[in-house]
Amino acid sequence: MTDGTMQDRRVHTPMRTRLLLIAVLAIALVIAMPILAVVVSLFQTGDGILAHLAETKLPLYLSNTVQLAIIVGIGAGLIGVATAWLVTMCRFPGRRMLEWGLALPLAFPAYVLAYAYTDLLDHAGPVQSGLRAAFGWGARDYWFPEIRSLGGAGAMLALVLYPYVYLLARAAFLQQSVTAFDVARTLGYGPWRAFMRVAVPMARPAIATGIALVLMETLADFGTVSHFGVSTFATGIYRSWLLMGDRIAAAQLSACLLIFVLVLLVLERTQRRAAKYHQAGKKYQVLPEFVLTGWKAWAACFVCFAPAFLGFFLPVVVLGHMSAVGGHDFFGPRYIKFALNSLTLAGVAAVLTVVIAVFLAYAARLVNRPGVRLATLTASLGYAVPGSVIAVGLLLPLGAFDNWLDGWMQSSFGISTGLLLTGSIAALIFAYIVRFMSVALQTVEASLGKVTPAMDSAARTLGHGAGGAFLRVHAPLIRGGLLTAALIVFVDVMKELPATLIMRPFNFDTLAVQAHRLAADERLLQASTPSLAIVAVGLIPVVLLTWQIRRSRPGMRGD
Repeated sequence: MTDGTMQDRRVHTPMRTRLLLIAVLAIALVIAMPILAVVVSLFQTGDGILAHLAETKLPLYLSNTVQLAIIVGIGAGLIGVATAWLVTMCRFPGRRMLEWGLALPLAFPAYVLAYAYTDLLDHAGPVQSGLRAAFGWGARDYWFPEIRSLGGAGAMLALVLYPYVYLLARAAFLQQSVTAFDVARTLGYGPWRAFMRVAVPMARPAIATGIALVLMETLADFGTVSHFGVSTFATGIYRSWLLMGDRIAAAQLSACLLIFVLVLLVLERTQRRAAKYHQAGKKYQVLPEFVLTGWKAWAACFVCFAPAFLGFFLPVVVLGHMSAVGGHDFFGPRYIKFALNSLTLAGVAAVLTVVIAVFLAYAARLVNRPGVRLATLTASLGYAVPGSVIAVGLLLPLGAFDNWLDGWMQSSFGISTGLLLTGSIAALIFAYIVRFMSVALQTVEASLGKVTPAMDSAARTLGHGAGGAFLRVHAPLIRGGLLTAALIVFVDVMKELPATLIMRPFNFDTLAVQAHRLAADERLLQASTPSLAIVAVGLIPVVLLTWQIRRSRPGMRGD
């Protein structure tokens, strides 16, 4: 009996491995479907709108997109790296509070920040009105920077996206070896030279990853550039799809934007492989601190306080005032419906995304084969693709399927199924899963990586299979990581705008869509109400992420 059982295991284990591999590859292929659909669109012919755009708007799309990426990349990189170094390695007044405050702008969608600053800095806003009243100026007697411009859009994006660089650079600085800084001190390096010659080179891979995330979010942005009237590929895709009605042109513009993203990904991966740094020692010690005094201390305080103030505290005050003066009643029936729609989409998408991420990550742990690793990498590409591209890439095949199914059902049974997928929230949730799978997958993989393989062996000796071992051993150990992944996806879905605008069913609006619609109609006071709700929800994962990064170095307290 025992020999027979062992023989059955030898026979069925390879079969189970093959089935698991097929399931993982199938899931990855389905998740990659929007990208494949966009690539296929390059070989199709549309209504000639793309040719017209190539002669008129396409150079402008290209120029604005490149300029915006440069402005945001440089701005977010400088702010994120400088502030991360100061709060990690220097001692100055208010450092502990600023350590948390610098991450808070991540809770703001860029388009919400744009609404706040438009109300504050526009010609009729309180700042310019105050200047005219104080100095007796007329409308043409002074110059004031135009907020509704490419530079204004770049500033908004840099203020809300620099926390990507800040959090990753801070985590890298916290993990750096004390030995390197001891050597720097013996060579007479002060804070500035130690920063430039020691800390930045060792943290270069993390900084490059943070800037790559910033650039991908910049390429994906629609709400900010649309509100400021800046024409980019993201706005061109939206106009081609909804205003001109040419799906092929929208898909081909999406393919152009996808090329940008793929080039960015290749550069980031190449740079990361070329810049590998290892700790000089395995023993963790308390990091050295450069004590700043006098004007240096106050300069450091200002450098760290300014982005937190401009990126979070000031816009919160502005939005709060706007909501109090002319905002909508958040607890009215319409806003309760918007909130429920947003929470439903975010909740369902977060749960499904984390469940699929757990399956893929656990399969990669069980079956260490190139095919599984390739599948998980393919499933992670969605985060690098703008929501508008994913929406276009999904609507093309799903729309074709809906039309085929409706025609077949009518001809066979006399029943019309209508837009079964694209006319419901199913396609929209699918788009969210594709867009944010990478976030959940990376978090789950990192959590599973901390569970030693000995745990798997111990579970199997107790008679548990792969599923039982996960439920009884792995899930309890990684529940914190699962919760973090779900929270991040939840808030990202709450903020997501372009895919929601393109794919939402008729008369199904969310807080993000409502905020965009009101702002597009120049009803900024009313737009403040849904905007504040989105920011409030976004604070939860930001606080959790900051707390986890602080505790990432042994001996660091989370207070």
